[in-house]
Amino acid sequence: MRIAVFALVAGFLWTTCALGAAPSGGMVQLKLDGRTVEGIPLVWNADQVHLLGRGGWLWEFDPDEATDFRKTSNRFRSYSVSEFRAVLLRELGRGFEVSGTGHYLVAHPRGQRDKWAGRFEDLYRSFVHYFSVRRFRLERPQFPLIGIVCRDQREFFRYTAERGLPVSPGILGYYSLESNRIILYDIDDRRDLDDWHKTASIIIHEATHQTAFNTGVHSRYTPPPLWVAEGLATMFEAPGVYDSRHYTRQSDRINRARLRAFWKLVEPNHRPELLASLIATDDLFRTNPAAAYAEAWALSFYLVETQASKYMKYLARTAHRPPFSDYMAAERTADFTAIFGDDWQMLQARFLRFMAGLE
Repeated sequence: MRIAVFALVAGFLWTTCALGAAPSGGMVQLKLDGRTVEGIPLVWNADQVHLLGRGGWLWEFDPDEATDFRKTSNRFRSYSVSEFRAVLLRELGRGFEVSGTGHYLVAHPRGQRDKWAGRFEDLYRSFVHYFSVRRFRLERPQFPLIGIVCRDQREFFRYTAERGLPVSPGILGYYSLESNRIILYDIDDRRDLDDWHKTASIIIHEATHQTAFNTGVHSRYTPPPLWVAEGLATMFEAPGVYDSRHYTRQSDRINRARLRAFWKLVEPNHRPELLASLIATDDLFRTNPAAAYAEAWALSFYLVETQASKYMKYLARTAHRPPFSDYMAAERTADFTAIFGDDWQMLQARFLRFMAGLE
């Protein structure tokens, strides 16, 4: 099976595509664990397959797992908007509708279009504005951006578990790199006025991830270091970033919660080695997530506020690495130091001086 399928695929495919551009080569259909999957193989060799589905899903599997393989088209074709709607409604069942905006399709409980659809689209526009004024050339999303709003926590956990996307009990929502969707649930029970703010912060953070991975700021095929992705998303939690047209002062761009965490958890024991380690590995996110998020926000904020053009150049560098390649510590360090230098002592001194001056 492995040899036959590999030989057939190799006969007519392909060039690996850049995010935002239509993949070239042929489209295939196959069975995977009893499920019909159709899309374009981005990588297919004797050991591993990476396939981009018509709905934006990234499938990774062993060639031996694929059956009933056949070619369906000479070129890649994503789902149409109407097909996306049908897929979402089939998945979610009764009680849901799908609202479309310029770039988003949002599946939400019936009658709640005004509550959800415009908010997602506004965040997309704010993201584009933020990067456009900083002269970062964004790519057009290849697919409609999908947001799914579950009615409650139970439905949220059921939906994610059924699709092999398990989440921990404390999670309110997230962006799935695999499915390219935002999934969340509404915690606004109309008794706590802070509930909407909690839901809104989740949307802002996860929509930043989604938009970044669909406009060329990050690559879904080779994700950036965690501090880069989370640093950007935490920056957008501040009103001066996610709504920079109306909040124009630097103080509006400060994420107050992350700043407090930085002073409490990170700054007292800050060392140049911490910066070097954050750049080279994701270890801090595993050992001390709260400190990692605070440091990622602070470093990202410092770089974009003091060296915006270099920061944008660095984002582009991390986004244009070879698809599906490992990003080793030495390479991560080399990419960073090529733009910001390798004097960790000086970087720390300037970084902490900047942080001390925030009001």
